[in-house]
Amino acid sequence: MNKPLVGAFLAALLLGAGVAPAVAAEPAGSTSEISAEAAPQTKYIAPDAVPAAKAVTFAGTVALSNCSGSVVRSPDAAPTDPALVLSNGHCMESGFPGPGEVVVDQPSSRTFTLLNASGSGVGTLKASKIAYGTMTDTDLSLYELTSTYQQIEDSYGIQALELETAHPTAGTAITVASGYWKRTYSCDIDGFVHQLKEGRWTWKDSVRYTPECQTIGGTSGSPVIDDATGKVVAVNNTGNESGQECTDNNPCEVDENGEVTVREGINYAQQTYNMVPCIGAGSTIDLTREGCALPKP
Repeated sequence: MNKPLVGAFLAALLLGAGVAPAVAAEPAGSTSEISAEAAPQTKYIAPDAVPAAKAVTFAGTVALSNCSGSVVRSPDAAPTDPALVLSNGHCMESGFPGPGEVVVDQPSSRTFTLLNASGSGVGTLKASKIAYGTMTDTDLSLYELTSTYQQIEDSYGIQALELETAHPTAGTAITVASGYWKRTYSCDIDGFVHQLKEGRWTWKDSVRYTPECQTIGGTSGSPVIDDATGKVVAVNNTGNESGQECTDNNPCEVDENGEVTVREGINYAQQTYNMVPCIGAGSTIDLTREGCALPKP
């Protein structure tokens, strides 16, 4: 995983693995400052059909104590609904959930630093609970906040990032925006992985980046944003660090026939469109809603 940044002793207790240093050297690969340039198109689209590309900024992203995240909303969210923060399941303060474990409505008082477009912290948001969290089939956590979307916008002038409702497509230009590091990573969606296995965990239909997105520890939970729409299509979660096969911090790809592929230095994310049907009125996570396929307790 793009490991959460915790003390070396605690990390050793959790996984017996090293962690990124608190102050990291400039990572290899392509990182970028915020750019207002439109993302290149991956195929020809008639000029009158080209959507206006939105500059990807840090507005709406958050920094956790050990990871990254973002304030997100479904397309049907009301301004008066409690806001939701999206991150990884492996970033939860309760620790890594085991295979098959699903956390629902667990009280939490966790805090998040809200960032503006330039990456400056403008305020502190507080959770009331972990509305949902798992590392089974996917790697995500959703925190319900004590503030509504409207209260956040009124106080800080920042709107939540909208969740895309459709499966992303290969070739899409994306930006991984890390609130922890205040750094962006730009690349394309290279493809999708039938099963991604790492240690004890298995994730399905994962997003594989092209090599330019060299994410590091602390980028876990970052929103993966479609450059053309500004919508969240995935949540950054892992990468193969040293070429090992299916071990902690070295996920492997398994296709429909069971063939295993290892891609050293390649990083991955978990899609988020499948979360949207599970979010009901008032930001309630309802796993019985039609179309909701997230793992259940």
